[in-house]
Amino acid sequence: MDELAILGGEPAVPEGMLQPWPPISDLDREYVMASLESDRHTFGPNCTKLEEEFAAWNGNKYAVTTNSGTAALHMAVAATGCGCGDHVIVPAYSWSSSVTCVIHHNCLPVFVDIDYETMNIDPAKIEAAITPRTRAIIVVHLHGLAADMEAILDIARRHDLKVIEDCCQAHGAMVGGRKVGTWGDCAAFSFNQNKCLCSGEGGMFVTDDQAIYERARQVWSFGETRTPVESRDYHAYALGWMYRNNDLTAAFGRAQLARLDDYLQTQRENAAVLLQQLQDVPGLILPTEPPGFVHNWYNFTIRIDMQAIGWDGAPARMRDAVLKALNAEGVPATVWQRWILPAMTVFQARNAYGQGCPWSCPYTEQLPPYDPADFPVAQRHSDTHFGMTTPLRAPHGPDVARAVAKGIRKVFSSIHKLDVDEILKEG
Repeated sequence: MDELAILGGEPAVPEGMLQPWPPISDLDREYVMASLESDRHTFGPNCTKLEEEFAAWNGNKYAVTTNSGTAALHMAVAATGCGCGDHVIVPAYSWSSSVTCVIHHNCLPVFVDIDYETMNIDPAKIEAAITPRTRAIIVVHLHGLAADMEAILDIARRHDLKVIEDCCQAHGAMVGGRKVGTWGDCAAFSFNQNKCLCSGEGGMFVTDDQAIYERARQVWSFGETRTPVESRDYHAYALGWMYRNNDLTAAFGRAQLARLDDYLQTQRENAAVLLQQLQDVPGLILPTEPPGFVHNWYNFTIRIDMQAIGWDGAPARMRDAVLKALNAEGVPATVWQRWILPAMTVFQARNAYGQGCPWSCPYTEQLPPYDPADFPVAQRHSDTHFGMTTPLRAPHGPDVARAVAKGIRKVFSSIHKLDVDEILKEG
C-alpha cells in the first residue's frame, strides 16, 4: 500500500471529494422562502403539517414537533408519569441527554451496561437493575440500530413499566417489521444538523396514547392545555416549558422529510460497500445488522480489536493515534462519545439542582454512587471505537465509500508503523 499520509504520503480520500450534509434542493428553498415571506414565524402552518406528515411517515397516531430531540425526551419522561424520586432505567452508553432528561424531571437514572455486539442496552441485565421505585425504561436505538424491543417489552410488561424510545439517531430503523418509535409508550426523534432527517435543529415527540399525548403537550407549551393553533386562555395548569418548534425550521424539515426514504436507501447502499470492502481487514470489529433488524446506518461505528493488532497499552491511546492517521488520509472519522454516562461529572457529583438534588430529595429512595467499573462493556466500547456519518450520506455514492474504505485499509495494513507516543504528542 502507499505510504501513510500521516508519514508524508498522499491521502486516500482526495480533497474536495466529501460534500456537506444535507443536500439542499429547490424544494428546500421553496418551502423555507415561503415560510420566511409569510407572517407566521413562531408555531405556524408548517409545524402542523410537519407533525401530520411525520406521523404518517413513521406510523404514529400523534406527533408534536419540538425545538430539539432533548426536549422530546424530557416530554416523554414527564408524559409517562415519571416524577420526583422515581427511577428510570437507562443505558450506560449514549448521548448525555438520553439520561439528563431523567434528572430534568426530578427522577433518578439507573444505569445498565450495553451489549457489545449491538452497542445498545443489554436486555439480559435490565431486570437486575429494577427497583421498587422504577417507573420506566429509556431505550436508545444507538447509531441507527434498533434495540431488542421484544425482549425489553416483555420485561416492561411483567414489571408494569413504561417504555420510552430514544430514536434520535434511528429514523426509519426497524425490528420485527416495525419502525422504531412505534414499539414503546412514546418516543423522541431529533432533527439536528447531523441526523438522518435534518432541519438544523428540532425534533418530534410521538405516541399512540392520547393521555400521554395530552400530558406531553402541557410540558411542551408552558403547562397550557390548548395548543398555539387553538383558542388559548394562556393559563398554566401544570409545570411546563417552552419546547415548541418554529415555522422556518419546520418548513426545512418538511422538505427534507420528502426525501428521507431516498436518503436512507443511499445510507444502506454505502454501508454495504463499506462492509464488503472492510470485511477482511485484521483488527477491525465491524458494525452488525442482526437478522430481523433493519439498520438505518446513521453512523458506521467500528471498534479496534487491540489483541489482534498486538497492542497491550491503554486502548484509547491507540484508538486516538489511529484516528489521527485516518483523518490524515481524508477519512472523516471521529470518536462519537469518549465518556460512558455514569462517569460524567453531573452523575458523579449527584448535585444537578444544588443541595444534592434530585438524589438527596426526601422522596427519593437513595441509590449507591455510580461506579464506572460496573459497566465494563460500555467502557470497552468507548475506548476502542471510531465512527463516520458523512461518507454514508447523500449526495455521496459508492465511489466515496470505496475511497474511505481504502483509507481505512491503508492505515490498518501499516498500523505497526504508527508511533503512538509521537502522534499523540503532536496533537
